[in-house]
Amino acid sequence: MATEIQSAPPPAGRSGFWRWLDRRTGIDAALHAALDEPIPGGARWAYIFGSGLLFIFLSQVITGVFLAIYYVPAANDAHISLAYIVKVVSAGSFLRSLHSYGASAAVVLLLLHIIQTFTYGSYKGRRELIWLSGCVLFALMLGMAFTGYLLPWDQRSYFATAVGTNIMGEVPLVGGAIKALLRGGSQMGTLTISRFFVLHVFFIPAGIFLFIGLHVLLFRKAGAAGPIHEDPLAPRLATENFYPRQLVMDLLFALLLVAVLGALSYFFPVPLGPRADPANTTFIPRPEWYYLPAFEWLKFWPGRSGLIGIVIVPGIVIGLFVLTPFLDRRLERHPLRRPVAMGSFGLVLAAVVGLGILSHVQDQRQPAVAAALAVQEQQMRDYMREPFHPMLLGAAPAAAGASAAAPAADILARGQALYTSRACIACHGAGGRGTPLAPALAGIGARMSADQIAAFLRHPSAKAAKTGMPAFTGADADLNALVAYLRSLK
Repeated sequence: MATEIQSAPPPAGRSGFWRWLDRRTGIDAALHAALDEPIPGGARWAYIFGSGLLFIFLSQVITGVFLAIYYVPAANDAHISLAYIVKVVSAGSFLRSLHSYGASAAVVLLLLHIIQTFTYGSYKGRRELIWLSGCVLFALMLGMAFTGYLLPWDQRSYFATAVGTNIMGEVPLVGGAIKALLRGGSQMGTLTISRFFVLHVFFIPAGIFLFIGLHVLLFRKAGAAGPIHEDPLAPRLATENFYPRQLVMDLLFALLLVAVLGALSYFFPVPLGPRADPANTTFIPRPEWYYLPAFEWLKFWPGRSGLIGIVIVPGIVIGLFVLTPFLDRRLERHPLRRPVAMGSFGLVLAAVVGLGILSHVQDQRQPAVAAALAVQEQQMRDYMREPFHPMLLGAAPAAAGASAAAPAADILARGQALYTSRACIACHGAGGRGTPLAPALAGIGARMSADQIAAFLRHPSAKAAKTGMPAFTGADADLNALVAYLRSLK
């Protein structure tokens, strides 16, 4: 043992404790392996987005753990437990805002990282597996955002998730099974929120940790790609170690993220809206901003054409994106010398941004919709001003759970909940009064029998399908409840 120690003396200048720790842990070798990564062409600000993503993910884990201490994943108590966090717990609103803004920051950084990687052609030169693992991480991060959005169980999160799961239900063959699996049944209630909570807190983060490790391992194996004029297989430029310059750049960017997210959370805390009420016939559902492009895209594929818009076109785009390293095999990395790849990528990116903007513009161009959305925003602000009412904790069964277990006598309430959750209200308006998007349904019971209405809902006319009306694909019991509600409109 003495011979080994003498043959490998610790570095000079180390403290006695550090030498003691290094002999027992090998921390020096670990730090060298982590920080001495060679970067062709040297450190650059363009490389900070990957480290920023890792920082945001760790921040989400930490803030999520503290939120989970108070949160109760049940339809009866989810909303009131979160209300306790934001209204009573010291710095609870700030903590929840950090977590919420962090989700948006993760999506923004993810897009910037993809843009930088694609523009630099960093997927070339035996880096196919790095790209594929990154695509999986992309999907997992979007899954985190989707599952976490429902957990507040307020009006906005409930109805947006109802629309999202309904869209999944439109996927041929497996859509119904996926929707039922996520919801825990035909309606959204405690089973839904508990499943989303388990996915958001356990399964998806575990997958993210696994693929982050794989992504870093593959990256270290292939090495940094370097700037756009570097050979991806045989780097020629002089290298610079990750430490200290690139590490300092990454740390400065992390500090910037802390400052921005902290300022937003302090000065513009994320509001919590009123508790979810599926029987509300006036609420207009809208997803979070990063899902708005998909929400707008589906408006172009009404009725049976949804197969094209939901499955075929997105499947082709996603497939081409995932297979990019196998399709673009040339070693040329300069973006101007890759017109097909860069043009296709730019077109898809512009379409995504354009659809998101179009969704917002269309809402503002419709006075009724814009006014309703403004009322919803005001309701959230008003709720945040209200004091916390602890007597509401576990008081009555959640409306969603009640509607899910409602007996036949409450069929009208069940139909009203379906009218809202399936987004009929977005086009036909509250109480079926009609909007510029679709005609009024009030009085339809005097014009059509129950069987005629049911047949029309199952198989909309060509004219109705062109306006965006989807075919009803739920169970017969749900269809009957919806028909009963429509016939009750006066």
